[in-house]
Amino acid sequence: MDIYERVHEYLNRLGLSVTEQIMDNYLETAKNKPFMEIFDHLLEQEVKNLKSKKVEMKLNYSGLPFRKTLETFDFSFQPSIERKVIDDLMTMRFIHNKENVVFLGPPGVGKTHLSVALGMQAAFSDISIYYITAVKLVQILRKDFLSSKLSYRLATYARFPLMIVDEIGYLPLTREESNLFFQFVSSRYEKHSTIYTSNKSFSEWGEVLGDSVMASAVLDRILHHCSVVNIRGESFRLKERKKLGNTNISEMK
Repeated sequence: MDIYERVHEYLNRLGLSVTEQIMDNYLETAKNKPFMEIFDHLLEQEVKNLKSKKVEMKLNYSGLPFRKTLETFDFSFQPSIERKVIDDLMTMRFIHNKENVVFLGPPGVGKTHLSVALGMQAAFSDISIYYITAVKLVQILRKDFLSSKLSYRLATYARFPLMIVDEIGYLPLTREESNLFFQFVSSRYEKHSTIYTSNKSFSEWGEVLGDSVMASAVLDRILHHCSVVNIRGESFRLKERKKLGNTNISEMK
């Protein structure tokens, strides 16, 4: 076996697949470059590939309903949103400070899109994330409570520096579910960051949780260290229907 074959074999054994793939072509174009510059370039490509794989793994495990970034969000359609607030959130400083984010607004105004964009930015920043709807969350917590596994579930969720709890308020919770939701909120209070979205104002959370005292206790913990983004605007979905010449609101889902 000559040196060329042996080098490629070593690269394969070490799992340096990117270097193994690009080395020959790159060396042809880098004949006059110093060895360290060549070595630096090849290692840089390996690091980029490793980071890409880690991000993809985080996104695959995240439960995100779709993948959308901030670049595809139409801020001109939602002028009530302060762009500088969102830009600050995109620095991920709120996660490092263990703060929460709440997006409020009617259906279709972009609450989930912005939440997902923050989640994706977290993944790009090597931060583990997990997305779940409020209804699914309380269903899982209730099932684990009945099987005496609630503590294990909350500990599992604690592995994620950022969680997204979407669609609070679309369905009212029972007293038992509200209590379990309170335990979830308390378990993350000042320990981890959570993004919450809701179509209900805070004054309506008493109806959502079925108990004004419980709602007050939940909001006290969520809002203690929190950025609130209240979106007042038209639905993006209604906007798309208007483009298609169909504004029959009765057909909106």
